[in-house]
Amino acid sequence: MRAVVQRVTRASVTVDGEVVGAIDRPGLLALVGVTHDDGPAEVATVARKIAELRILRDERAAVDVGAPVLVVSQFTLYADVRKGRRPTWNKAAPGAVAEPLVDAVAADLRQRGLEVATGRFGADMAVELVNDGPVTILVET
Repeated sequence: MRAVVQRVTRASVTVDGEVVGAIDRPGLLALVGVTHDDGPAEVATVARKIAELRILRDERAAVDVGAPVLVVSQFTLYADVRKGRRPTWNKAAPGAVAEPLVDAVAADLRQRGLEVATGRFGADMAVELVNDGPVTILVET
């Protein structure tokens, strides 16, 4: 599992002109990609990292200050571009595998007491954000 975690002042996801998920105060945007052999252990690790990374102002973590998190599925994190100019997606898990795991990351974050918004799995999403810093961290299991 991979997650690109960005410190943001705000972020939103729009699908077909409708905002489906948004955070309107400083927090985190987590783009989450799933590969074939990911499971509950990877979900727990990624969710813990997202919640506890000390990347907010004054070296605080989301769980320290109750910062919101916007979780967005992102299969393209597993693109392979080593050959040619066209990415392959062989390492990305199919939707039937990935969707429940992305949902589980969001659920784990909620269980930690965080406010969590999400995108819409499999949709053509427009993600808007204001990266604060900029701070962008790659988390891999």
